[in-house]
Amino acid sequence: MPHRTIRARRLMLASASVTSLALLATACGGSGGGTSAAPKDFKYLSVTENTTTRTALATLSKSACKPENDALPLKVETVPQAQLDQKLQLLAGQDALPSQFAAGNAPALTKQLDKSGKIADFPLELGRLGVVDQLEPAAVSTIKALYGGKLMALPYEYNIEGIFYNKKLFQENGIAVPGTWDELLVAADKLNATGVQPFSASGAQGWPLTRLISGYLYRSLGPGAMEQVDAGTAKLTDPQYVKAAEEIAALGKKGYFGKGVGSIDYDTAMNQFLTGKSGMFYMGSWALANISDPKQNKIGVENVGFMPFPAVKGGAGSIDQYPSNIGLAVTLGSKGFDKKTGAWVSCIAKNYGSTALKDHGTISGFKVNTPVKDANEITGTVRKTISSSKQNVLWFEALFSTKATTISNTTAPGLVNGSVSPQQFMETVQTALGSQ
Repeated sequence: MPHRTIRARRLMLASASVTSLALLATACGGSGGGTSAAPKDFKYLSVTENTTTRTALATLSKSACKPENDALPLKVETVPQAQLDQKLQLLAGQDALPSQFAAGNAPALTKQLDKSGKIADFPLELGRLGVVDQLEPAAVSTIKALYGGKLMALPYEYNIEGIFYNKKLFQENGIAVPGTWDELLVAADKLNATGVQPFSASGAQGWPLTRLISGYLYRSLGPGAMEQVDAGTAKLTDPQYVKAAEEIAALGKKGYFGKGVGSIDYDTAMNQFLTGKSGMFYMGSWALANISDPKQNKIGVENVGFMPFPAVKGGAGSIDQYPSNIGLAVTLGSKGFDKKTGAWVSCIAKNYGSTALKDHGTISGFKVNTPVKDANEITGTVRKTISSSKQNVLWFEALFSTKATTISNTTAPGLVNGSVSPQQFMETVQTALGSQ
């Protein structure tokens, strides 16, 4: 699986080990690593599928962070993402978590590790290092939203989501950039009438479809829509929530996702858009890597635009509230967080943002302290959007358990192909939430 898909698939993966968090708490015991020998290296446990972060860290180890690396050499280990949660629980039980590691596939595991004293005290440690201000406020806000109001991860990636669209197709068909849901439907009608598939989406992954549901919910009910479900003050089976599922189901019924969307994977959906076979593609800003690659992008980077999920008439949400995430989160272990480890973290905070943008074209949640020229107009547009965003929201499954996330993703294709009704879809996911 290419690294570019890692952030999108993070919450899709089902890890049965997450359901054994109680066992983890027992195994962890105590309140952390306690007194321990100083680490001999700056170990980073990553996932096999994600190459960007570890490549950028390797670059830093030979450049801006070479003194830190000389004192404490960077050592990278990888594990397949599907095995990540099990690996973390094993290491936690052995009191052997590394200095830095990819967080669990769902926030619940990281929260449990923190409760057991295995996660570094971020505000304390970053405060001591004087680098708290190197994290973009929007990224910090997103991290806290994911982890119960606490800062417990580093934003090696920072993505916002919206709709990428084909400027040329829009112009040829007299379509203005939609500002409302009704206008989006008109645009889709026009594209469909000319034989162009209105939307690309990966039904095989499921989450590209459920992202549309939460997009509608945030625009119709406001930024607290999914938090209310998490708190139990609202249910997905409430009429106003089912309405969102009905709207997305209607897109499928009209054939706007094309044929066989349930079997379309991420890369195929991306290819459909970048070869001009579809007019719109809801996706996160991590797609900029694909869009900027001339080998993949056959429509030309100059023909790609970006717009927010449109407003819903009479809705409580605003189009400047963007769904955001930090990709596959990376956190820091509490054991062995000594002066040398702190020096590495400080160097990363000050230099990672520029390195990732310059060398990989990826946007992180760290400040860019060395000016970097945007690779193209669309990258500049997204960066400006991120910096001007007034409020960020999460996504449909962000606060779900791994079980509920999996059920949501695997049931979503049925919603758009008509085999599962909107009411059934919401009932199925709500039942999974009730059993977590």
